[in-house]
Amino acid sequence: MELNIKNLNKQYANGVHALKNVSLTIQEGMFGLLGPNGAGKSSLMRTLATLQEADSGDIFLGDIDVLKDKDNVRKVLGYLPQEFGVYPRTSAVDLLHYLAVLKGFDNKKERSEMVDYLLQKVNLFEHRKKAVSSYSGGMRQRFGIAQCLIGSPQLVIVDEPTAGLDPGERNRFYNILSEIGEQTIVLLSTHIVQDVRELCTDMAIMNHGEVVYAGTTDDALALIQDKVYELQVSKEALAEYQSQYAVISNKLVGGQPQIHVFSDTPLNGGFVQAEATLEDVFFAKLNQLV
Repeated sequence: MELNIKNLNKQYANGVHALKNVSLTIQEGMFGLLGPNGAGKSSLMRTLATLQEADSGDIFLGDIDVLKDKDNVRKVLGYLPQEFGVYPRTSAVDLLHYLAVLKGFDNKKERSEMVDYLLQKVNLFEHRKKAVSSYSGGMRQRFGIAQCLIGSPQLVIVDEPTAGLDPGERNRFYNILSEIGEQTIVLLSTHIVQDVRELCTDMAIMNHGEVVYAGTTDDALALIQDKVYELQVSKEALAEYQSQYAVISNKLVGGQPQIHVFSDTPLNGGFVQAEATLEDVFFAKLNQLV
């Protein structure tokens, strides 16, 4: 199974051009989609999930024309949006049964077996009779994955899934996504670079509605390998360094800015070569440095 996106465009009524000739080829496994807020990630996710129309372009999931054959897409799609609502007093097991019926699972015995399996898979079986609205953030996200997997989908889309989760829940979520990605296409949209580095082999970076990088995480790192230098500077001197060097990013370390700079040649003046990270690639691409 392969997801092919070609020359996809979307412009909203307010004039925002959310998708600009987006083209991607995505194989089975985990695929990371990185980008800052407003980059177009959610617009792409919503279009793939058949929740909005595109202005032009093509999307094929295997032989299915995603833009024209929405009913068949929905049969093989699992979608976890950034925020999803639940009925306030409905238990997890009842809600999964309801959602499974909507997906066409009419046989009660088979449906019960599937629901129990999914609740065990996301480690919520012992909490199955509790209202989903009473769950913690991490438990709600795990329930979201359970509803994604109803019917063994061929494409799973998760939009900003780990935002706000504590480290323990985040690791549990990683493990579930990794297991899912062994058998299906999992498209992970996030602005958290660590999520992509830990989970995905292939990735894309979006900015202002455009794909500014598509390839493997290793190839992305190769773009800046041995070309990143760091230096701790004073707050007063930061602006001067930003004007003189190709500053990738800066963050406070011990109360003082630490800058990462892109350079094809070695830098003097106290700079030391830093180990390149995917975060460096991300910011270098956003700042058009590579």
